[in-house]
Amino acid sequence: MRIANVCGRLALITDDQTRAVDVEEAGGGRFGADPQAVYERWTEFRSWAATVELPPGRPFEAVDLGSPAPAPRQLFAIGLNYRKHASEAGFAVPEGLPPVFTKFATSISGPVTEVALPTGGHTDWEVELVAVIGTRAEHVAEADAWSHVAGLTAGQDISERISQLAGPVPQFSLGKSFPGFTPMGPWLVTPDEFDNPDDLELGCRINGEQVQKGRTRDLIFTVPTLISKLSAVLPLLPGDVVFTGTPAGVGLGRDPQRWLAPGDVLVSSVEGIGELRQTFHA
Repeated sequence: MRIANVCGRLALITDDQTRAVDVEEAGGGRFGADPQAVYERWTEFRSWAATVELPPGRPFEAVDLGSPAPAPRQLFAIGLNYRKHASEAGFAVPEGLPPVFTKFATSISGPVTEVALPTGGHTDWEVELVAVIGTRAEHVAEADAWSHVAGLTAGQDISERISQLAGPVPQFSLGKSFPGFTPMGPWLVTPDEFDNPDDLELGCRINGEQVQKGRTRDLIFTVPTLISKLSAVLPLLPGDVVFTGTPAGVGLGRDPQRWLAPGDVLVSSVEGIGELRQTFHA
């Protein structure tokens, strides 16, 4: 099942991914139009969606799509979760618990956007698999973690490195939270849609040039491990978002270093989910 935010309204995407069914209309008002609110009733919604006979839906354009989780109460971002990325960033491989920070919710956007580059900055790219929580997770065992996941989507942890690394203490969250720096989409895909949700290819291209490519089987801390470790510290709430980390190939780790420039088009993808497309301007 694919859950989408179409023009700010909750929708189900048809199997051919060309049409969207408005959930509020199809359910006769049983579920509201707010895409974020559905996670509070996720179990009920899944049961309904699995049995209801849906209408054919309406065509939509990629620019109509917003983030499938547009207003999470908590957004967790995981650093250094691929060995080669930790190496290129000049850090040791984390043990116990990986670095955790946030991206503030006002930076969240949909999958096809135009993004303003901060003046005088060094703006970088980080494609990531993103998990959205469906049911409250607290002290969850790894073996049970997938049952708390509503679904997976693609994300970009766009990062302004000067802001991120400035000062006596790095400002990870601020440096990664400029407007448009957290695109997600194109929709949420439930875990049952994947042959193996723990092994998905992800990557991104700049102006057609491949700059990142990896597989989520190489995550140091897998999605279930992250949910278990995070939920041991604090509850994960329905609709919360977890950015799981990026593979090697970011601009910071290149020699010479490379940054996004006006006119660049960044296309990011995750196998079985789809693409994001960001166009950058001054």
